[in-house]
Amino acid sequence: MHIADIIREDSPTFSFEFFPPKTPAAAETLYQTIRDLESYMPHFVSVTYGAGGSTRDLTHHLVERIQHTTKLDPIPHVTCVCHSEKEIEDILVRYAKSAIGNILALGGDRPHDIPYDKSRDSFQHAIDLVKFIRRFNESGAHPDPRGFGVGVAGFPEGHPATPNRLIEMDHFKAKVDAGADYIVTQLFFDNRDFFDFRERCALADIHVPIIAGIMPVTSMSGFRRIAELAGGARFPAKLLRALRRCENDPESVRRVGVHFALEQCHDLLDNNVAGIHFYTLNRSDATRVIFDSLGIPRRRNAQAPTV
Repeated sequence: MHIADIIREDSPTFSFEFFPPKTPAAAETLYQTIRDLESYMPHFVSVTYGAGGSTRDLTHHLVERIQHTTKLDPIPHVTCVCHSEKEIEDILVRYAKSAIGNILALGGDRPHDIPYDKSRDSFQHAIDLVKFIRRFNESGAHPDPRGFGVGVAGFPEGHPATPNRLIEMDHFKAKVDAGADYIVTQLFFDNRDFFDFRERCALADIHVPIIAGIMPVTSMSGFRRIAELAGGARFPAKLLRALRRCENDPESVRRVGVHFALEQCHDLLDNNVAGIHFYTLNRSDATRVIFDSLGIPRRRNAQAPTV
């Protein structure tokens, strides 16, 4: 089922993101995380996609394993970086055969460990990828007559590559109009950024569901890594002050981060958010604490896995 349909039927949605493991030990940790979170019956889980070939294969395998051996509904990321049209078509055919219902179409991060020339990519921007997936949908190769549901990324704090916010929204509207069914935002720590982004989308006549991306701070090292993601993130003084008070106590840092994310989620729910997407970093503990504290009844209508 398309995510936009699910949101219309069961809003707000709750979902989790994983990244593919790079070692057997990491794989075991990840699958334990997936099992831990499966009992919460999220509306979907997304799986990230790196620039390197081996990581991409791990994404494909993980998506298919989730689809066929769990009750979870996986949404794979697909990016423009280092891809030809034929490669993207092959990926879409593979996912269609596995009855994957949705794709998250992204520009993708520039690879740092391999030589890279963006001009050689067949898809220069996410809008080109969205259009290609729409053309694939029209081919009838997907078991759903509508083809894949298509999601795109939103940037509540602004897209790092487009400082001009008016031009940025023009680009974003064009990307959505090209065929996006839903939006998943980058992480943010000030809900005012999200609410302002949602309002600017409405003013631009963008009316597809907007799912808020939340990443709780669980360590000071993770906090510093978050600051480097997607061109940086804005940290409210309230969060910085709380973290500074306990930065030498890892457990207190985790509690502060979880509490702050929980307050964000309560505020989002009070303001009719379409969905909340938790960036789990392949760990279940912080996400489970937040989910339990929100008092959300667990869903019971999930489909049994097909094996």
